[in-house]
Amino acid sequence: MPENQLIHETSPYLLQHAHNPVNWYPWGEEALKKAITENKPIFLSIGYSSCHWCHVMEHESFENEDIAQIMNENFVSIKVDREERPDLDDIYQKVCQMVTGQGGWPLSVFLTPDQRPFYVGTYFPVLDSYGRPGFGSILRQLAQAWKEKPSDVNRAAENFMETLQKADLITTPTKLDKTLLDEAAMNLLSISDSTYGGFGSAPKFPNAANLSFLLRYGKMSKISKFNEFVLKTLNRMAKGGIFDQIGGGFHRYSTDARWLVPHFEKMLYDNALLPIVYCEAYQITKDPFYLEVIRKTLDFVLRDMRSAEGGFYSALDADSEGEEGKYYVWNKKEIKDVLGKDADVFCFYFDVTDGGNFEGKSILNNNVNVSTVAFQFGITPDEVRHIVSEAERKLLTLRSNRIRPGLDDKILTSWNALMVSALVKGYRVTDDITYFDAATKCVNFVEQNMLSDGLLLRTYKNGHAKIRGYLEDYAYFINSLIDVFEVNPEIKYLDTAQSLAEYLVKHFWDAEHGSFYFTADNHERLIIRPKNNYDLSMPSGNSVAAGAMLRLYHLTQKKEFLDIAIKIMESFGTMAAENPFGFGYLLNVLYAYLQGPTEITVLGTSDKQIYAYLTKSFLPESILVVINTASQLTNLSKYPFFAGKQFSDKTAVFVCKNFSCSLPLSSISEIEQLL
Repeated sequence: MPENQLIHETSPYLLQHAHNPVNWYPWGEEALKKAITENKPIFLSIGYSSCHWCHVMEHESFENEDIAQIMNENFVSIKVDREERPDLDDIYQKVCQMVTGQGGWPLSVFLTPDQRPFYVGTYFPVLDSYGRPGFGSILRQLAQAWKEKPSDVNRAAENFMETLQKADLITTPTKLDKTLLDEAAMNLLSISDSTYGGFGSAPKFPNAANLSFLLRYGKMSKISKFNEFVLKTLNRMAKGGIFDQIGGGFHRYSTDARWLVPHFEKMLYDNALLPIVYCEAYQITKDPFYLEVIRKTLDFVLRDMRSAEGGFYSALDADSEGEEGKYYVWNKKEIKDVLGKDADVFCFYFDVTDGGNFEGKSILNNNVNVSTVAFQFGITPDEVRHIVSEAERKLLTLRSNRIRPGLDDKILTSWNALMVSALVKGYRVTDDITYFDAATKCVNFVEQNMLSDGLLLRTYKNGHAKIRGYLEDYAYFINSLIDVFEVNPEIKYLDTAQSLAEYLVKHFWDAEHGSFYFTADNHERLIIRPKNNYDLSMPSGNSVAAGAMLRLYHLTQKKEFLDIAIKIMESFGTMAAENPFGFGYLLNVLYAYLQGPTEITVLGTSDKQIYAYLTKSFLPESILVVINTASQLTNLSKYPFFAGKQFSDKTAVFVCKNFSCSLPLSSISEIEQLL
């Protein structure tokens, strides 16, 4: 008799289900062949380890012996970790959105043995409730329909397939000009929350790329309201409960409009994407508050999400001890016991009350400024800062002894690449070499463990890498290599970025529709070859690839890279202007292209003032390469960007824009005039 096959997997999410009475299979040849041989429909369940409702459905249904019996007798049940197999998730999530008008996880899909969907939903309660059919009822009805009305099932599957095949073909060729940016900026502002910042009402997601775009548009248009809105959003988030006030790092999203009550899971990608916007805010304002947020976030990742080998883990659960947020919330007595006489200042500063603001406990958040606290307690602002800082340290130590939320310790190439980019940017604004060292160590880890014969692999755990990389793995990693290269221009980084970009073009490019497929041409054949065009919780592979190709073109002068970047922008530019919420990252690429990238080469860093001026200025359209040694320049001379430049003891800066280059510049005033 078949048994649960998940015990042999590496994904923490699949292993969570390895002892269910359901005879689960991972996605693969064995399960798919069994469905065909036994002529059984497939029940496909897709989720991820820190997903709250995935845990609920497991407990209610997949641990239930009666439900498991129905599944085992009538279906081939397959469990998929969406973070390992985003291709499968993308295909069947689209089906769910078409049918129900919304998607999400757990994703529950019933398939014919040849993988065509015929019934789809997300979370199903075990019994009929919440206005939803119970999972037991659904299983019985679909098992019966499969046996008694196969033509009806087949017709439903055909209808789904027809809709699915049309879904990714919609693109509108676009003339690339600045009116696209005008339209996008106004459309984004029209859905903004002028009171609390962010977009829309609750739930509220951080949407880092959209905020970055509005900072760029503010610079271009010189209209102050765009920057003001972004800074308000960043301040509200960093002072709200969505930000872990004492441990650093951002939770997934806010369940309310005020950024107070988060969904408490912490994802690596949020904590990679958000520091970049805070770096940009710092470059614009020079406000040390943003530096503090950057440091706290990056330090959290280095402390809690980094493996000994230098890669970064994927996520921390929202729950611990069966309760969402238990690890992060406080009661006033607990704080008083630890802080003594300083507790009143801390509690006033962080809104801790006897009644609490979340199920009788308090989520730390800050709505008063330091001067107000100082006045209230008759002390100086510096004394307030010192008390708060010391209290945070003590409470973080205490909290670290609590039972921690579960850790998803698989390492994903794409998410690690995002983290590399954040660490590089963090290094540039803080000058803390710890961040840059962590970035290069992570790149080395990926190259040694997840890059094999020029092919990227997707996921790594327990010394084992597997699954061929997707578009986002290649695009994000190429982009992160360029980021590292700009700070430490060793030729190996640029060479690897170029060879991976060439592989991407050869195996992922769809010339007919001017965009990249999500999977390579040598990937497992699925019911469709998916595409991922929208920048949502993470930027799409197409948007990041366009940006990376644009940068690579300027560094290598290989025109194919420019042509591809332009084709992607032309394919989605109109959609980006009309629906900017779903194309934030692409709008940033469009901005760089339409402004004309400024190529800045710094030879030597002996003049610390010039170096600091450039790294701490907001120059979002620039490609800023800092060459540290004469040998680096010699090695790079094969690339046109660096050809003909001479290294000397004195710092020299070259600025190239609109096809003309400056003479070597050696003062900030000269550089300012050109920028």
